[in-house]
Amino acid sequence: MTYKHLNLEERHYIQISLKDKMNQTDIAKSLNRSQSSISREIARNKGQRGYRYQQADNRAKSRHQEKEKAIKLTPEKKAKIDHYLKEDWSPEQICGWFKKEAEIDLHHETIYRYILDDKQSGGVLYKHLRHQNKTYRKRYGSAHNRSSNGIRDRVDIEQRPAEANNRTRVGDWEGDTIIGKNHKGAIVTLDERVSKLRLAMPTGGKKADKVRDAIIKLFEPLKGFVLTLTLDNGKEFAYHSEVADKLDCATYFAKPYHSWERGQNENSNGLLRQYFPKSMELMDVTKQSVFEAVHKLNSRPRKCLGYKTPYEVFEELTGISKKDLAVMHL
Repeated sequence: MTYKHLNLEERHYIQISLKDKMNQTDIAKSLNRSQSSISREIARNKGQRGYRYQQADNRAKSRHQEKEKAIKLTPEKKAKIDHYLKEDWSPEQICGWFKKEAEIDLHHETIYRYILDDKQSGGVLYKHLRHQNKTYRKRYGSAHNRSSNGIRDRVDIEQRPAEANNRTRVGDWEGDTIIGKNHKGAIVTLDERVSKLRLAMPTGGKKADKVRDAIIKLFEPLKGFVLTLTLDNGKEFAYHSEVADKLDCATYFAKPYHSWERGQNENSNGLLRQYFPKSMELMDVTKQSVFEAVHKLNSRPRKCLGYKTPYEVFEELTGISKKDLAVMHL
């Protein structure tokens, strides 16, 4: 049965009936409509002065016209959407790209509907959505990791300079590790606070010397753009002073139990888990596979960057291109 929209005459009847204190059930029966249709009509079109039929009719027509003006997905647009979904972009990021690069104001709900239609037809585009049926829980670590762990020469985040706190310059980084299943293997992760650029490298384990060496290898080619590094309180960062001396930078530590003080890094670790889930051991993860995953993250346009990518913003700020970064870190 095809739904027929309310017309002006029916809306006039609703207005009169409401003034006469008739309830919605009786109005629905009089118009041979469902009670839910009448309830929805009143809720959607009621103004500050109550339900007025002419205003309600104008609002309904306006919404209908907006739907008709909605951008249709042409084969060319679908091809672009398919491509970027397979690169693990979110529908919001794809819409941002369309607006920035093609001046097309596409709504993310349109893409979600397209993905749903594809799934119902047996397609697999939905598998590229980052949070299909689960939410990411931030890793706060075990109790001993969340204490200060007696790390020597530890400097609290409260002493970090205002420029780093306010993101007014390039070169302030956040760091942590993600750990494999059964504590087998680890990946060091580093995030620049302004450009959102991510660097990462497998360490084979969580020992402090391996973590120190990985951080230095990642940062040494960027030495002039490493001013501060804010870390988690894990024992793997016990050699932070050696990192600071080698790179001529300052290291700071978030407060125990305050992982949000490295919020960017925590969030990006959740995104990296798309490629290296908690159910996966990380002992045999290769440098190449980590670089490829990080490359995808750095290639995604970010709303907070005006839908530029971290690569683009980092190059604007430093003159270092993604090709340069690839040479440095492969």
